[in-house]
Amino acid sequence: MPEVRGRELRVLFDENVIAQRNAELAKEIGGAGYRELLVVSILKGSFIFAADLIRALSGVGLEPEVEFLALSSYGEGTASSGKVRVVRDIETDVRGRDVLLVDDILESGRTLVFARDLMLERGANRVGIAVLLDKRGKRSAVLEAEHVGFVCPDYFVVGYGMDVAHAFRELPYVGVIED
Repeated sequence: MPEVRGRELRVLFDENVIAQRNAELAKEIGGAGYRELLVVSILKGSFIFAADLIRALSGVGLEPEVEFLALSSYGEGTASSGKVRVVRDIETDVRGRDVLLVDDILESGRTLVFARDLMLERGANRVGIAVLLDKRGKRSAVLEAEHVGFVCPDYFVVGYGMDVAHAFRELPYVGVIED
């Protein structure tokens, strides 16, 4: 087990498995009929996944525009507060566009329901959701992602953009803190 910042981590999904799955997701998304695609990365946790997925989308012939939406429901802790707020909004008009929301993890669903509803209220033609990890046992909102990287066991995960108190985002894999 790797040790990072004095803590032991168990690798749940390594960088090779993630890269392979991103390529598969790009093919799946490419075949889903999105038009005038705008990819909206939900910050902060999805930035690495979004970057890799966007490059993979280019590899299957898609040329999406990219925006960033910063939402928060966690703050400094490890549990969602249940209240979603916009920290940084997108600048692009989504009216009549197909939007693909990209997030690191679908857990309770509240954040992604908020983002999806916001895009639809603004006139998006279609809003799809791509997530790296789906924690199905934690869902409190009615929502399913169309494009899922991995179903994730009920662990608090870090790495590949995901953090605990702003640490561990830089890791090239998804891991579980063991200690």
